[in-house]
Amino acid sequence: MKEKRIEPIARIKTDFPGKFGIPRQSGIAGELEGIIEFEKDYADREAIRGIEEFTHLWLIWGFSENESWSPTVRPPRLGGNVRKGVFATRSPFRPNGLGLSCVRLLRVEDSGQGMPKLIVGGVDLMDGTPIYDIKPYIPYADSIPDASSGFAPDPGKSLEVIIPEELEVRIPTEKRAALRKVLSLDPRPQYLDEGDREYGFGFAGFEIRFTVADGTVRVLSAEKTE
Repeated sequence: MKEKRIEPIARIKTDFPGKFGIPRQSGIAGELEGIIEFEKDYADREAIRGIEEFTHLWLIWGFSENESWSPTVRPPRLGGNVRKGVFATRSPFRPNGLGLSCVRLLRVEDSGQGMPKLIVGGVDLMDGTPIYDIKPYIPYADSIPDASSGFAPDPGKSLEVIIPEELEVRIPTEKRAALRKVLSLDPRPQYLDEGDREYGFGFAGFEIRFTVADGTVRVLSAEKTE
């Protein structure tokens, strides 16, 4: 059987220029939006005819910055010191570097000259990530309520977020709720819990610096990077 080479059909624009800070799973930060723009060869309105009939979509995408893989990895959920098989995890270091995300379809827009773009919510992707395929989410087939989540259970409680007013006003109004949600999910590596350590990540054209202590995230600075 002849193997077919896959190539990106689209790329997604998000508020994350780097990997740090991105939610660990899709859908848990519904406030985060992304824009899927199709590559020239696939920017055909006919290719998405009927897509508006679905509320959610599956995205098959590529870990574009990871070039190696290992048969075993150390999941952050287990403190970073217990090994599990790569196929028993969602580690980005995979043989084919493919990721899978379920996002909410917010709307379809025209990106110019009749070329469509999809606005989606609940993204967990870095800016510029290649998209290899898009499929509709079908609840009766894709949802399994009694499924077990193994060693990656629902983290439950979120952190309190404190952003001084003089810093929050720098962030565009439409981005503030998303930033608060990202911080509340604790973007630090899960095996780190150093209350006096300062962390930072890029978000929506800003470098956000923060600390975490006693269940509270405190933003220290929000400097524009663009």
